[in-house]
Amino acid sequence: MNAEELRALQRPLKDKYREDPYSGLVVHKASGAVGEDISFHIDTGEGVVHVGLHPAAGGTGELGCSGDLLLNALVGCAGVTLGAVATALGITIRKGSVRAEGELDYRGTMAVSKEVPVGFRSITLIFDLDCDADEEKLQTLIRLTERYCVVYQTLAAATEIKSQIIRISVDR
Repeated sequence: MNAEELRALQRPLKDKYREDPYSGLVVHKASGAVGEDISFHIDTGEGVVHVGLHPAAGGTGELGCSGDLLLNALVGCAGVTLGAVATALGITIRKGSVRAEGELDYRGTMAVSKEVPVGFRSITLIFDLDCDADEEKLQTLIRLTERYCVVYQTLAAATEIKSQIIRISVDR
């Protein structure tokens, strides 16, 4: 796809969102089910992902890790956004990869130390690109990828998260 094809594809959507701002609001959903032995099964639409405890929290390593899934979501979103931004800027990426590394201190989630926060301390997004962009254009590509990547911006903004209980069944 080239820049003009991308613009043509997105033009009607952008026009619609300008005319009716609420039409741009989409509720994304994810769901899963509790499994056995501290596992959870996530229905991704592309198949079921089985997740469990990370080995640093007592897991076997046979199941996926939710922290890794978070990093995978970031990498996927950044990769797609990178492609769209590169296309819009007329940058040809001959070969490229995106990876994320997240530093997490398990003493927090394992309740070993109240002083250690639960969650990733830091996440580094790494772009390895073979492209035709000079240094200035490359910096613009990464800056705009960060700017328009939904997962990157969600994590960076520390989006409010609420929990809601729908139903509780109690055996008596």
